[in-house]
Amino acid sequence: MAFHRSSVGAGRSLWRSLKKDYILYLLLLIPVIHTFIFKYVPMAGIIIAFKDFNPMEGIFASPWAGVKWFEKFLTEPKFWQVFRNTILLSLYNLIWSTPMPILFALLLNEMNGRRVKKAIQTVSYLPYFVSTVVMVGILTQLLSPTSGIVNHVLGLFGIDPIMFMGESSWFRTIYIGSGIWQGTGYSAILYFAALTNIDQELYEAAYIDGAGRAARMRYISIPGILPTIMVMLLLNIGNIMQVSFEKVILLQKPITVDVSEVINSYVYKRGLLNMDYSYGTAMGLLQSLIGFILVTSANAVSKRLTETALW
Repeated sequence: MAFHRSSVGAGRSLWRSLKKDYILYLLLLIPVIHTFIFKYVPMAGIIIAFKDFNPMEGIFASPWAGVKWFEKFLTEPKFWQVFRNTILLSLYNLIWSTPMPILFALLLNEMNGRRVKKAIQTVSYLPYFVSTVVMVGILTQLLSPTSGIVNHVLGLFGIDPIMFMGESSWFRTIYIGSGIWQGTGYSAILYFAALTNIDQELYEAAYIDGAGRAARMRYISIPGILPTIMVMLLLNIGNIMQVSFEKVILLQKPITVDVSEVINSYVYKRGLLNMDYSYGTAMGLLQSLIGFILVTSANAVSKRLTETALW
């Protein structure tokens, strides 16, 4: 009887909340419907990975192939090359890109000039809104061996022009460096927000006790944003297999394919350009499965060690 009354009370409370804030719930429907249509409905296409898909017959009428395409991808000689390139590019990106917005937010938080701080924040956001095509075009101009400003500066020190865009040894550096330039300011927004939630009395007490900027940053700022750092790290680990497809394709040259060919670009070439849809879907599904395993494992480790987790 008590359970029935509590459930009725909860139902009435929910109805009152819906009635009072119905406009907010209507607004919430828009992203929910968008997510359902563009994220969940297309998941039905996963079945292509287990079929000999023929566009003329359709998805459901095409004959079953079992795990044929997965076996083909895993036993293909190029598998280890694209898998290795994907892992290395993602790991280097994780190692170098993850600390940059944290460091940027911490240093900017220590600045006293409010107007200067706001100006630096605004300028740091701008590269994020530059399209990948434009960004690669800027890189091409800056690193040109004939007219690029970088090679002109190197020439002043007697260094011969370097073919940055045409040498395999420079591809990962360019990819990661451009990502840091483009995403540091925007990624730091979350850390700025986390820093503003730290009780300012802690800083005042530390200042009175004689703690310098470095000490306040170490013992107050970093512990205060540690949960945010862990959540973002987990999300980045989950995306470790998702190398930026557009940037790879735009930066890739025939001479740099040995280090630049990743799973996403290989899926594009095999699945779309060669119209091998089943093979491409199988590669994409395997990539997503690896990412799911990574983020689940990292979440479990983080939950045990730091008590911070995504779920």
